[in-house]
Amino acid sequence: MTKQGPHLTRLGLPDTVRACLFDLDGVITKTAVVHAAAWKEAFDAFLRVREGDGFRPFDPVSEYDEYVDGRPRADGVRSFLASRGIDLPEGSPDDPPDRLTVHGVGNHKNALLLEKIRTGGVEAYEGTLRYVEAARASGLRTAVVSSSANCRDVLRSVGAEALFEVRIDGVVAAERKLPGKPRPDTFLAAAGDLGVEPAQAAVFEDALAGMDAGRSGHFGYVVGVDRVGQADALRAHGADRVVGDLAELGGAA
Repeated sequence: MTKQGPHLTRLGLPDTVRACLFDLDGVITKTAVVHAAAWKEAFDAFLRVREGDGFRPFDPVSEYDEYVDGRPRADGVRSFLASRGIDLPEGSPDDPPDRLTVHGVGNHKNALLLEKIRTGGVEAYEGTLRYVEAARASGLRTAVVSSSANCRDVLRSVGAEALFEVRIDGVVAAERKLPGKPRPDTFLAAAGDLGVEPAQAAVFEDALAGMDAGRSGHFGYVVGVDRVGQADALRAHGADRVVGDLAELGGAA
C-alpha cells in the first residue's frame, strides 16, 4: 500500500528519511536489459552444450526476474541452475568463460556484458539523475548499492560517480564478505557508512531481490521502480510505493 499523507516531503519520502540508497541497473542506468541479454546468451550456450540443440532456453523475463536479477553473479548462476535441477562444481573466481563451473558460467556472462556495454554504450535514466541531485540539494545523503563488480566504471561512463557519497558494489561486498541481495547486508552497510539507521534510509530498487532486501532490512521506505511491468510483484515483495520513473516522486529541478 502506498504511504500517503502530510508526512511525505516534496521528494515523495517520509520526513524521517535522511539518506537514499539507490540500486544501479534499472534504477540509475539502462543496463538491466543488457544484463538480461547477456545472461540469456551465457545460459543458453551452457544448456546447449549440456543438453544438445533440444534444450529449453533461458527466459530473459520470467527466469531473469525470479532467479538472477539483483543477485551477485555467482548467486544468480546457482539460483537458476538449481531451478533446472542442475548441480555444477563451484570452480574458482578466475575460471575461464568456457569452463563448466558456477564461476565459469558467471564469467562468460560478464565477458558478454562488458562487450555489449563496450559496443552499445550505457545510458542513464535522466529522471533518476535529476532526483538524486534534488535529494542532495535537500540535504539527503546518497549511496549506490549494486551487486555489479562493474558499478564504478558504469557510473563513470554516465558521469554520475560524484553523485554518490558511498558505493557498496560487488567489489566492496567481496572485500567485506557481505552476502548479496535478497539479504539486506549491502544496503545495511551503505546506511552504516552514511551514518544513518536503516529506519532513516529509503531504498530504491527495480529487482524483486532488492525489494526483499529492503523489507528484511527494515528500511524506512522502499520504492519499487517498475521498468518492465511488474508493479504488483514489486508491491508483493515489499515496496511501499511503485513508480515508473523517479521523476514521479517529485523534486525535479
